[in-house]
Amino acid sequence: MAHNPELDSEETITIPDVLPVLPVRDAVVFPYIILPLSVGREEGLRAVDRALEDNRLILLVSQRDSSQEEPELDELYSVGTVAAILRMLKLPDGRVRILIQGLARASLGAPQQTQPFLQARVETLPDDPIPEPDGDDPLEADALMRSVRERLEQAASLGRGISPDVLVIAASQQDPGRLADLAASNLDLEVEEGQGLLETTDALRRLQLVSDLLNREIQVLTVQQEISSEARGEMDRSQREYYLRQQLKAIQTELGESDDLSEEITEFRQQAKERELSEEAVEEMERQIRRLERSHPESAETSITRTYLEWLTGLPWNKTSEDQLELGPAREVLDEDHYDLEKVKERILEFLAVRKLKDDTKGPLLCFVGPPGVGKTSLGRSIARAMGRKFVRLSLGGVRDEAEIRGHRRTYVGALPGRIIQSLNQAGTNNPVFMLDEIDKIGADYRGDPSSALLEVLDPEQNSTFRDHYLGVAYDLSKVLFIATANLLEPIQPAFLDRMEVIRLSGYTAEEKLEIARRHLIPKQTEENGLQPGHVQFSDNALRRIIRHYTKEAGLRNLERELAAICRKVAVKVASGDETPIQINVQRVEKYLGPARHYPEELLDRDRVGVATGLAWTAAGGDLLFIEVVAVPGKGKLTLTGQLGEVMKESAQAALSYSRSYGKNLGLGEEYFAQHDLHIHVPAGSIPKDGPSAGITIATAILSLLTRKPVLRRVAMTGEITLRGDILPIGGLKEKVLAARSAGVDTVVLPRLNHRDLEEIPSPLKRKLTFHLVDHMDEVVKIALDQEEEPVEEDAQKNTGDDG
Repeated sequence: MAHNPELDSEETITIPDVLPVLPVRDAVVFPYIILPLSVGREEGLRAVDRALEDNRLILLVSQRDSSQEEPELDELYSVGTVAAILRMLKLPDGRVRILIQGLARASLGAPQQTQPFLQARVETLPDDPIPEPDGDDPLEADALMRSVRERLEQAASLGRGISPDVLVIAASQQDPGRLADLAASNLDLEVEEGQGLLETTDALRRLQLVSDLLNREIQVLTVQQEISSEARGEMDRSQREYYLRQQLKAIQTELGESDDLSEEITEFRQQAKERELSEEAVEEMERQIRRLERSHPESAETSITRTYLEWLTGLPWNKTSEDQLELGPAREVLDEDHYDLEKVKERILEFLAVRKLKDDTKGPLLCFVGPPGVGKTSLGRSIARAMGRKFVRLSLGGVRDEAEIRGHRRTYVGALPGRIIQSLNQAGTNNPVFMLDEIDKIGADYRGDPSSALLEVLDPEQNSTFRDHYLGVAYDLSKVLFIATANLLEPIQPAFLDRMEVIRLSGYTAEEKLEIARRHLIPKQTEENGLQPGHVQFSDNALRRIIRHYTKEAGLRNLERELAAICRKVAVKVASGDETPIQINVQRVEKYLGPARHYPEELLDRDRVGVATGLAWTAAGGDLLFIEVVAVPGKGKLTLTGQLGEVMKESAQAALSYSRSYGKNLGLGEEYFAQHDLHIHVPAGSIPKDGPSAGITIATAILSLLTRKPVLRRVAMTGEITLRGDILPIGGLKEKVLAARSAGVDTVVLPRLNHRDLEEIPSPLKRKLTFHLVDHMDEVVKIALDQEEEPVEEDAQKNTGDDG
């Protein structure tokens, strides 16, 4: 802003009574000051054009609200400045740039017109006459003027952008009012402050106000210079961001404002104290806090460090939930949530008993292995509820990245702790029941082997110092009760499996399924489908029919789906207004669910030559396996079909070799095998099959073909065969016995070495089944083809009852 000495008095220019009005945003124009203005609004452009057409004079009035595009008359201040337009420049975007000089204060009077621009009456406001000096303070005006001149020079020396020309004009200015206006125009004032000065017609009063504003400005400039000096002495000259941060800190200190960073650091230290971080973790926290203090608040490094500190101090380092060690209530909870599963319940009660006697004992590493749907995951929840602990579940199915377990190193963008640390943070305690679900489905690729990363987690000798890559400090996992679940043991890494105590959960019998449906599934589905307990009732025979003819599984998921389907159909009737109780019997089962899908009692229609019944174990439970053998003229070739695995193919080769040696006893020479091809087929060809336990079944089918004797269709067998005809033990016996029982088999042939496994199978499950324990293939031939040998377990043959 500049002062024009040529216009020394408003009397040199005659100001008319009516002038166009130009509203001004975010600025106050003072008399005798030259400054540029930009005009872009249509009304403003028309007002400028009218002023240029008439006498180049215009009234500049400040807006009360700068956001208003078309201010009304009452939204303008009542006092403005009459200004002369010295120059005008039209810009390409339609706006104009004008250079104006203020002439005199004027009040905004009655409007003469509002469209197409505002034009109003104006009345100039000269300064009040300066009173004659009295005896008390004759030099007040001179002192104020000298003070203002000195402060202007001082502000310029402290860095305030005041032109030297302004200082020269101020030094020669003798009018207090004009000196006040000149000084005010060179200060960054708010609109309200500037308008207050403009409306003050008492020159000495206005000069006093300007002097006070200059004092404030000098104090701010002095503090700013001190801040710059202090920060410059401390900063690294190569880091401008550090300098700016120090300035901000000093400004906040001067203004008495709180330092958010300091409060945040104090909070981190307080949390570390409350959660009792380890000594190593405290050292790492302090190191990261020092890095945070040196970083710019808006830098990426600051955000990364703050996130790390939040994770470090947010973990439950010392927060331990109190265990429920009373065995009675714990047993009640387990019985309430799950039917049977006695072995698992006993193991949990043993752990609680030992924990009650010795509170520093380490948690067991249990691994529940069994078919889908037998309640492995829900059993983990029940264990947590029985012990009074938090429960967290980590699904490992398809996990292939080691960083999912150990976390990412902080050098990576978006790094986070591993799923173990995240789950503990979610639990809020350092001793939850931690379920590692589907550990047999962990993958491995170029990103590492998660199974190997879990070795440290599950080893009681190592997991007290588990080190996550993100945290970088040791964390104690020894108080966590880890429970793993799997459908198969074979895919699990041996070193991984060695650290766990395996508990097998077999499939349920029909009677067990019926009891579980009564206790748990029906009440659950009744509630989930909005029904009252009296709306639907299931008879035992109806449930047995659903179990045997509509589901074929070891677990309970399909059974629950069928019960849910019936409940939904009942819900439709209830929602339609018919609340008559529905009794689900055998006839209504087929009405609601359609024709039966499975007929487990159906075996072969008759005894057949070259067809033997085997027992197989799958991840979904036990199943029957029909093995067919035919001989056709050829050159001694063996053909295997039915999607057999390598182990099963080798077992078939061993069975054939034994059968060829046995063929000599039947009078079959080598020329028979040289002139015939054997084709072994296992139906359900779309389902992959593998394992050695079908060896004796394949051998029996071949020998049946060679002797032309049919295999008894109600005899099922399982066992691995050697070239000498010896029979080796197999696994999955309970699932195989379940399959035999549900299919209507009455005789089961087993390896003798499986006798102990047979003793562990509940007696109700063995009812109406005859078991033969054999050592050699000759015994199998007599049972399956001749039926001459008496069964080993005579009591099992005498048992009778419903097969459920």
